[in-house]
Amino acid sequence: MRRILYLSLVIFVGLLAASWLTHGTGVIKNDLARNIFIPDDRTMPLQIKAAYNGHDIFFRYRWPTDKPHIYHDMLKYEGGNWVRYGASVAGPQPQGIYEDRVAMMVDDGSVPEFGRYGGYVTIGDRMRFFTGEASPKEVAAHPYLGAKKGQTEVGKHLPATRRDMNDWSSVVPEEELARLRAAGYFLDLWHWRAHRSNPVDKSDDQVIAEARYGDAGKGPFFTNWDGEKKQPRLMFDPQKTGRTALDWNDLTERRLGFGDLYYLREDQAVPFDPNLAWKDGNTIPQRVLRAGDGSRADISVVGPAEWRDGFWDVTLTRAMNTGHPLDDKAMVDKGFYSIAFAVHRGAYGSRWHYVSLPVALGLDRDAQVTAVRFDGDIPKWEQAWSDVTLFYPGQVSWPMLTGKRHAGSSFIKDGVPVRFRHNERQLAQYGIEAEFADEIWRQWMLTLLGGILLIAAFGVGLNLLLGRERASQ
Repeated sequence: MRRILYLSLVIFVGLLAASWLTHGTGVIKNDLARNIFIPDDRTMPLQIKAAYNGHDIFFRYRWPTDKPHIYHDMLKYEGGNWVRYGASVAGPQPQGIYEDRVAMMVDDGSVPEFGRYGGYVTIGDRMRFFTGEASPKEVAAHPYLGAKKGQTEVGKHLPATRRDMNDWSSVVPEEELARLRAAGYFLDLWHWRAHRSNPVDKSDDQVIAEARYGDAGKGPFFTNWDGEKKQPRLMFDPQKTGRTALDWNDLTERRLGFGDLYYLREDQAVPFDPNLAWKDGNTIPQRVLRAGDGSRADISVVGPAEWRDGFWDVTLTRAMNTGHPLDDKAMVDKGFYSIAFAVHRGAYGSRWHYVSLPVALGLDRDAQVTAVRFDGDIPKWEQAWSDVTLFYPGQVSWPMLTGKRHAGSSFIKDGVPVRFRHNERQLAQYGIEAEFADEIWRQWMLTLLGGILLIAAFGVGLNLLLGRERASQ
């Protein structure tokens, strides 16, 4: 009897101590091995204005960030080798060499889920930089996405382009993809980059269908790397720029600003000369900028897109009808559209960005964002800003949202818009919790088991003590 009493007391005290010591430690923490990095700020504001003149449409974006990041992907000479810095990593790029960006997806109603759930519908199975992402080798081996379209990662794509959204590789036949595209089943993607497009006054023009592609034509940048020789293909033209390379310290100490040469333009570049006396710290951009052409060069920057007093202020324009119906959503007077935004700041790349829920856009019609009609070439921007809240989405995919484990899947099946049941702050919290669903479940079970044992030990000990007291009387 005495042994049972002591045992119950040991269990009780032990569980109490364990609870005390582990209280507040939690299970949600950065785990880079699983591509998990949680930003400190879960939401951020974005301001929008839109205007059109019957031929061109303009969007003006404004968002806060402590400092601009305008450098991206650099090749630094170190000990006889050219080493890349600035690749996308989980969380902020350590040297701050990752550009700020703003992106906008546009639909005209041809992708019905988009107007209710926004970018969530583009997030499928085993996405790039998700925990358990498909490997480049797997994607490259896919007969259509890899072998034919040159994809090496699972990027954004639309639900109807897969037979099964739980399987990224189950692409429907090409004939069906072509029919979907011709019917307008794609999202137009405006993609402005602070380094890879802004210095040439361009925004990349892309499209999301069975994958994310650039529109037809040449984009505003290409890669400056000779994989066989392990060296840049191009360097700065000393006749035009007075140099052959940048200084690494100028980049890490952020000495180069908007008025300086921190990027490599095609018309200011010459073939790389390996015989020059390269020194440690010499740095050459891994991206070469150009104006681009064709459908991919439809979107241009208006005025200087610069960071000032804590805010980026970027204005983009494009023909309302570009004449590229398989790449771009044509916009018409009095038209109504769905748009959604993403912003990268703080040297965060890839999926570590902020996104918005879908926003209604009306051209001279009441909507969350109303594009004002004006006469002339450039809008006066006299209307008030439209405010949009962006949030960190975590690892939430369309298969997860429509699957049985999501309590709200029945609402999605009934077409209830996400905004009807959730706000951005909730979604940021849910997105993080989704990344730790297994850990949270395990912690719940341990807490439940510990609680039961604690109560049982307390009850046993108390009964034995009371029994001893009655026996002694």
